[in-house]
Amino acid sequence: MHRCGPVRELRLRSAALLPEVGEGRKAAQLCKMLPTTSVNSRNQGNGALNSRDAARHTAGAKRYKYLRRLFHFQQMDFEFALWQMLYLFTSPQKVYRNFHYRKQTKDQWARDDPAFLVLLSIWLCVSTIGFGFVLDMGFFETIKLLLWVVFIDCVGVGLLIATLMWFISNKYLVKHQSRDYDVEWGYAFDVHLNAFYPLLVILHFIQLFFINYVIVLNSFIGYFVGNTLWLIAISYYIYVTFLGYSALPFLKNTVVLLYPFALLLLLYLVSLAMGWNFTQTLCSFYKYRVK
Repeated sequence: MHRCGPVRELRLRSAALLPEVGEGRKAAQLCKMLPTTSVNSRNQGNGALNSRDAARHTAGAKRYKYLRRLFHFQQMDFEFALWQMLYLFTSPQKVYRNFHYRKQTKDQWARDDPAFLVLLSIWLCVSTIGFGFVLDMGFFETIKLLLWVVFIDCVGVGLLIATLMWFISNKYLVKHQSRDYDVEWGYAFDVHLNAFYPLLVILHFIQLFFINYVIVLNSFIGYFVGNTLWLIAISYYIYVTFLGYSALPFLKNTVVLLYPFALLLLLYLVSLAMGWNFTQTLCSFYKYRVK
């Protein structure tokens, strides 16, 4: 009886461990079934992906997804895009706070919904037609002006500015020069669109009500009102652009993006002293384009 004591105790311990082993096996099988993310799969900051997820988050994959949704209006959230347009005037910080949420949930800073671009294009078309009406242009001249404004002023200049800001920010503003910390080109283009929208509303909509009756008159009040609207519009563009890049936690010295304010104010004062009417110059340029 004494010899069998240790053997019996060992058997009892083994029987007690069997439920725990069974539960461990069940837990392991359950973990295999559930989608998991490795702790080291993401890095803090810009959010580096592991090799398994990298293919789904390449620039080409994001661009394909964005362009594919461009032809499916039922998949676009126009209500949210209108909310963004409203807050770009009243509180642009809230718009870029949403970009933070997108980064946390979808692991990208840039928009994946083209609804904002679609609404901006519609607004651009309507305001340009209004501009053609105010300048007393014919039908074909207005269509030609519309094509110029959409494909050159908005898309062409936007691509150029976004590429330039993308290069400058990645070259000089990133805290740690690494592939894990970089500004997405799509995000740079979104920042341009965000900044371009207030400028468009001020210069292509609000200004229309003052052109023929105030601005184009050869008087101080005319170019004062016109140039002041230009000052407000470009100031909005600079400020919203600054907010866009300062929202990225891995960038430094983004305050340099506010430096053009000084040059803008100096140009504004010089234009008033010289009697240079920015709006009149723009109207003459538009009429020259459509000839």
